[in-house]
Amino acid sequence: MAGSNVAVFLDRDGTINFDPGYLGDPDKVILLPGVGQGISRLKKQIDAIIIVVSNQSGITRGLISEDDVKAVNEKINELLKEYGTGIDAFYYCPFHPDFDPPEKTKCRKPSPEMILRAAKDFSIDLNKSYMVGDTLTDIEAGIKAGTKTVLLVSKDKESENFTLQNKSIIPTFVAANFSDACNFIIDDFFGRNN
Repeated sequence: MAGSNVAVFLDRDGTINFDPGYLGDPDKVILLPGVGQGISRLKKQIDAIIIVVSNQSGITRGLISEDDVKAVNEKINELLKEYGTGIDAFYYCPFHPDFDPPEKTKCRKPSPEMILRAAKDFSIDLNKSYMVGDTLTDIEAGIKAGTKTVLLVSKDKESENFTLQNKSIIPTFVAANFSDACNFIIDDFFGRNN
């Protein structure tokens, strides 16, 4: 990873792990199919820095604590160790406009603030980087930050793609699953998608 300036930013719940809603129990963390292998490939084949950027408004809602979020993040990395890989950094926004003043919620996606902060912390070239997520807010955040974007579309999220089209927000690529997203990123990185 030394010297890499390419990052793959990942949403967390619904992108790399199953999303039961306000996940606070590390024992309930289940990686989605292909995630361990995919992250391992991204690190080995394109030397990517892997960074999670997630909205965690369950904290301000009083449904989960910051310690819960950190425990879940640690569990994700524990599970990824089985694949010889891991997340390099986790960024999360604990706030929500219904509960917090505007100055606090600036970090919340679709704002690119978490991506921009990580880019500064890790000296990342955003033009060479990617944002992968399963919602409109992920794609908007990536576009605003200047990354390429990959939308994961599962059966229960097909409306996201329709909403994106209606708002004229076009992801760089629409993937059927995490493995598909990684294949696109690796091919794109090496210029094989042209």
